[in-house]
Amino acid sequence: MMTRISILYGCALGLVLTSGLGTVNAADATAAQNWHQWRGPLANGVAPLADPPLKWSETENVKWKVKTPGFGTSTPIIWGDKLFLITAIPTGKKTEAKPATPAAGQPAPAAGNNPRRGGGGRSEVPDEVYQFTVMCLDRKTGKTLWQKVAREQVPHEGHHQDHGFASASPTTDGKLLLAYFGSRGLYCYDLDGNLKWEKDFGDMRTRNNFGEGTSPVLSGDTVIINWDHEGADFIVALDKNTGKELWRKERDEPTSWSTPLVVTHDGKTQVVVNATGKVRSYDVATGAVLWEVGGQTVNAIPSPVTADGVVYVMSGFRGSMLQAIKLGRTGDLAGTDALLWTHDKSTPYVPSPLLYDGQLYFLAANSGILSSFDVKTGKALINAERLPGVSGVYASPVGAKDRVYLLGREGTALVLKKGAPLEVLATNKLDDRTDSSIAAVGKELFIRGHQYLYCIAEN
Repeated sequence: MMTRISILYGCALGLVLTSGLGTVNAADATAAQNWHQWRGPLANGVAPLADPPLKWSETENVKWKVKTPGFGTSTPIIWGDKLFLITAIPTGKKTEAKPATPAAGQPAPAAGNNPRRGGGGRSEVPDEVYQFTVMCLDRKTGKTLWQKVAREQVPHEGHHQDHGFASASPTTDGKLLLAYFGSRGLYCYDLDGNLKWEKDFGDMRTRNNFGEGTSPVLSGDTVIINWDHEGADFIVALDKNTGKELWRKERDEPTSWSTPLVVTHDGKTQVVVNATGKVRSYDVATGAVLWEVGGQTVNAIPSPVTADGVVYVMSGFRGSMLQAIKLGRTGDLAGTDALLWTHDKSTPYVPSPLLYDGQLYFLAANSGILSSFDVKTGKALINAERLPGVSGVYASPVGAKDRVYLLGREGTALVLKKGAPLEVLATNKLDDRTDSSIAAVGKELFIRGHQYLYCIAEN
């Protein structure tokens, strides 16, 4: 006999299977129960099967809280009863900082391009050895199940003062774990921590030495890495089982920090990459460019999102731009009807948007100013309204249980009622600084602070 819970679960799962993101197989349905990649099971910030708490604090609804070694701003991922995260741990061992070793095809660093002193928000080039570490925690208790040092070395350049050396979220298919440290390489483990293979792509030279930030994405048996920096750029596809390179395509872009989006439309799977010069879509099977369009701002960071055959791309540094791009076209889409609508005000710099039940939620720059647009019409439903009690925001919003969860940099989280007008259901506060995005699974939220990792659940 079906219980009420199983009936409700089946209804929710049915919504996932008909979400407009393309054909969903059994593996995708399993992923919907987890948070297996950057921006969650649907890559849009929504946890369709989650029912997390409305209220919490340091003394209320904290299931567990553990201090994390080192520092990282990446979002943890969750599969079943395991939580995975990456971190960079300073060892205290000093050595002379060395300039970057150029990857194949890169010019040598120009004089003054790798300054010893920080400036413009960047940190100094370190002279300390770091352990670039992958961790697996028990989701139920927060206990460390295993911890592996993927690489131990001195970073070749610094990072933004609010950033770090472990900012890429891992990804998993439930069997393999892909952990990415940018210039320190891509590592494939099984879920018990056994290393299967590793890949070194060389050293990035990021704009203003701000550091690295894009996460790996999976499409079937293919893992895709975008490598935009101040040298020779490329996007590369690897076999997830062996690390064998399947294809590599040159790109002509300055540094970007946006994680690619995998989407299937009309039977063709493509990967969409946001960047300063052009947004481009590549055929996942061959690497061929399917379409492209210019118009984004400098320092592209927000990840694209998609629904119902449309991709939404935005950026917000030294300008503002949001583009709604209809899939199914090829070539240069500038000036064509494939650009369904655009918006040029109050778009995000760091946080990625949330696409939730036909509404596109996004913040202005890195501020607590929220907008929400109807994705079909491009009409503003919430038009650049200030959020009470939240100023700076780096974390991307999350949607679950008809709520929108927004996390500020000082540990304050607002829970909003989904839709318009803007309605705050709860204001919550933790003592830690919080720049990482929330992960929502089941009846729990996972919040990574600068010092602690929290599991939020009803007591």
